[in-house]
Amino acid sequence: MRLSLGPLLYQWSRDAIEAFYAERMADPVDVVYLGETVCAKRRSLATDDWLALGRELAGAGKQVVISTLALVQAGSELATVRRLCRNGEFLVEANDMGAVRLLADAGLPFVGGASLNLYNVAALRLLRGRGMVRWVPPLELSRDDLGDLLGEARRAGIVLETELFAFGRVPLACSARCFTARHVGRPKDRCEIVCEDYPEGLPMASQEGEPLFTLNGVQTQSGAVQHLLGHGGALAELGVEILRLSPQPAHMGEIIGRYRAALDGACAETAVDRWVTAPLCDGFFRGAPGMAAAPDP
Repeated sequence: MRLSLGPLLYQWSRDAIEAFYAERMADPVDVVYLGETVCAKRRSLATDDWLALGRELAGAGKQVVISTLALVQAGSELATVRRLCRNGEFLVEANDMGAVRLLADAGLPFVGGASLNLYNVAALRLLRGRGMVRWVPPLELSRDDLGDLLGEARRAGIVLETELFAFGRVPLACSARCFTARHVGRPKDRCEIVCEDYPEGLPMASQEGEPLFTLNGVQTQSGAVQHLLGHGGALAELGVEILRLSPQPAHMGEIIGRYRAALDGACAETAVDRWVTAPLCDGFFRGAPGMAAAPDP
């Protein structure tokens, strides 16, 4: 089973981004997703910078995929998506149907991101016909539902790579409002990119003080960190071919190493507790409430 490093979901400084990906050059990940998927105002790296970084990672043996915004709200943002779709070098992950249309019209293969919300065989067949070669299932899909869907797709002769979001705070929703700016009393159009002060998002607790959500600009994430390595055997049986690990600012190399060693059978240990700053969960995958804690390995 291959490993991918998902797109960076947080706002980091240019120096932090460059240092992070320099460390990933030697990590045992097979696929690296690059680009801004959350907020077009985040411009630590410009489009040309992401493409240049992609060339470096490709030179280190990684498959590079360029990811597009999940929520396009302005003509300037659409122009950026159009340029990414026509980059001419790398496969593109389409995170909204506008990007799907651009890629399909150009006859280009693409990855269907989780935000496309593909829940049935009819949707998979339609997008496979438009050029989708890999898809990321909706993040709340359970093991049983995913198994049923993949089985039906195989019987229908639909050939697609399946990549599952296995590690990281789960993106739950995207809004036109910026919750991080509102938290500090700033309007969205004068946010001053305050989300850079929260490199893992802004934790939000319930009235009982339990982790509930993580605010990440216009994106709402889970308060807990999804961790599916303990289900590695079940994932392989389902036909999942790639596990996606979402970037965090510290200990990413250790987490990647733990996943690689466990999947290769070199290590039976699956725990990553010491390398995360929030509780672990796997509820969605087990068909339970999403924040349900992952059982001890």
